[in-house]
Amino acid sequence: MNMAEPLQLEGLRGELRRDEPMRRHVSWRAGGRAARFYVPADLDDLAAFLRRLPAAEPVLFVGLGSNLLVRDGGWRGTVVLTHAASKRPALAGEGLVYAEAGVASPKVARLAALQGLAGAEFLAGIPGTVGGALAMNAGCFGAECWDIVERAVTIDRSGDVRERPKQDFEIGYRHCALKGGGEEWFAAAYFRLQRGDGAASRARIAELLARRIATQPLQLPNAGSVFRNPAGDHAARLIEACGLKGLARGAARVSEKHANFIVNPKGAASAADIEWLIDTVRSTVREKLGVALVPEVRIVGDAA
Repeated sequence: MNMAEPLQLEGLRGELRRDEPMRRHVSWRAGGRAARFYVPADLDDLAAFLRRLPAAEPVLFVGLGSNLLVRDGGWRGTVVLTHAASKRPALAGEGLVYAEAGVASPKVARLAALQGLAGAEFLAGIPGTVGGALAMNAGCFGAECWDIVERAVTIDRSGDVRERPKQDFEIGYRHCALKGGGEEWFAAAYFRLQRGDGAASRARIAELLARRIATQPLQLPNAGSVFRNPAGDHAARLIEACGLKGLARGAARVSEKHANFIVNPKGAASAADIEWLIDTVRSTVREKLGVALVPEVRIVGDAA
């Protein structure tokens, strides 16, 4: 891969940047730079852009960066930013909501509630985009993203866009993969919801958000839950049982409010500080309690 290789930009309508600081685009507010960074104008523009990339170049899709750590050495490839504040979900038929990958998940919950549709309320508690929620089958408060997905729209390196039914994917706890493999990214999804009581849905959303505020360190830069919950248990309980609340490295620390969160209070932590805490928590819980915690966050890029 030759990052100096020029891209043919004629006809593209998006914005291409070089050497972009990824700390601006991840919720931890830490990490290195992306060699190339593209903000597509729309799905057609994204397809045209992907067709022009060198075949061997690594590509990373990022929404709100709420489940991502880019190491301090950065990403030696192209980052595609899907999120835009102006993106909105829309009705696509009776009981069906369409949302592009870059739409913030809480917007889907709010639209559904306003339209008297039930089943999407939990999405208000997921601080990322629809694309990220699809890719990891994000969930909270007893519900998961793929519980309500009818079909998804994907795009590949050749810019080909496909609609795929739910059965094309292998879906599990915090996991989703295309059956048979292949490199495709989520571009959008259709959510199948039931007719409900809009006022009750809005009240449920308010209740879920109040629970998040009361139990999670949302006022500090974080990436949500760092580890998956082991079967029949909670990662936070295990971490706290090992006395790891408040454990710090540099400017990062394990949250005293919720042990399964690592926070970066002043935005001064390095990605290495955060990754050290992740590794230390994992090894300590394994040594003391015999439980192997599995990270829920994705760590990419090169060490400094």
